Amino acid sequence: MTKNSRGRTASRALSRRKVAPLSAYLHAIGTAVPTHDVHAAFIAWARAQVEPRSARLFDRMAARAGIRHRWSVLPETDGGGSPVAPGGFYDGDAHPGTAARMRVYAQAAPELALAAIDRLREQVSLDDLTHLVVASCTGFVAPGVDQIIAARLGLSPSVERLLVGFMGCYAAVAALRSARHIVRSEPSARVLVVTVELSTLHLQQVREIEPLLAMLQFGDGAAAALVTGEPGGFHLDRPFAAALPESDHLIRWDITDQGFAMHLSGEVPGRIAAALADAATRDATTGGVEPSAVDGWAVHAGGRSILDAVENALSLRPEALEHSRAVLGDYGNMSSATLMFVLQRLLAGPRVRNGVALAFGPGLAAEGFGFASA
Repeated sequence: MTKNSRGRTASRALSRRKVAPLSAYLHAIGTAVPTHDVHAAFIAWARAQVEPRSARLFDRMAARAGIRHRWSVLPETDGGGSPVAPGGFYDGDAHPGTAARMRVYAQAAPELALAAIDRLREQVSLDDLTHLVVASCTGFVAPGVDQIIAARLGLSPSVERLLVGFMGCYAAVAALRSARHIVRSEPSARVLVVTVELSTLHLQQVREIEPLLAMLQFGDGAAAALVTGEPGGFHLDRPFAAALPESDHLIRWDITDQGFAMHLSGEVPGRIAAALADAATRDATTGGVEPSAVDGWAVHAGGRSILDAVENALSLRPEALEHSRAVLGDYGNMSSATLMFVLQRLLAGPRVRNGVALAFGPGLAAEGFGFASA
């Protein structure tokens, strides 16, 4: 036998060897929101911006949004008023510039993230962390929010960090997917995953109903999770991603001199419904099983119309998205943190045999993963 033939024989033997797949588990999630509920005040402010002839339409659309509360890191005024009240952050004809908003982000984002980490620490040990993955799209600071969090936690300088920035609402999927990849390549890894968003820093002075209603969906929130190779919580499996063609204009963030301007087209729910009606996309989302066989839906609460689109396109029972609708009602859309809040509720509930996490964001893209109780 020649040297080359021996190598080929060994290679074929290696390829036939069955290697047990490595697994990653999401053990627990801690969440945090600020104490200042700004939803009613922001709606009143926005209503005053629209043309009088459009006020009735605005009222109807705001009422059907399914949101009761949204929380902001922006403080109350000395008299107890909201950020849009006299003396508040957004008082006056000219709203603060991007630099002023980023100064708030640099201080408040790490603090809110650390509050979520404290809630996580109440459930699991955070000793011997090896990796830190942070997702955030509502601010920039350097050193990054990941470095600030690591320093505040007193993590070892050897802890590897990854900052997932500006991916929008599906960034939680990217963060958890990255943690899964890390654990599957390094079975002893202990990965802290953090999502933190301060969407209320980006109120815009506009008069058109569509952008005003888009802004009125967003709130502030943070979540933290532990992912390891030790069984427990949810087994993370089967990541998937799908970019919808010719849809990049439907969800967009523009960096302006007065914060980040969100563009969320009214076409988004319809495009999502059409994509999920496609058999290939639906099978990629559910792993090839019928949607009715999925007993744990964690759908990003991007808005009532988006949740309605998912429910109708997949012919889901009304209760299938109850956790997503509850998170939307209590907190609004917290961008990347929202999906983590939904997963937290599912972790606290009955065992999940076949779960699907699904989120949407700029692109327009849909990303997610399968999961099941360990």
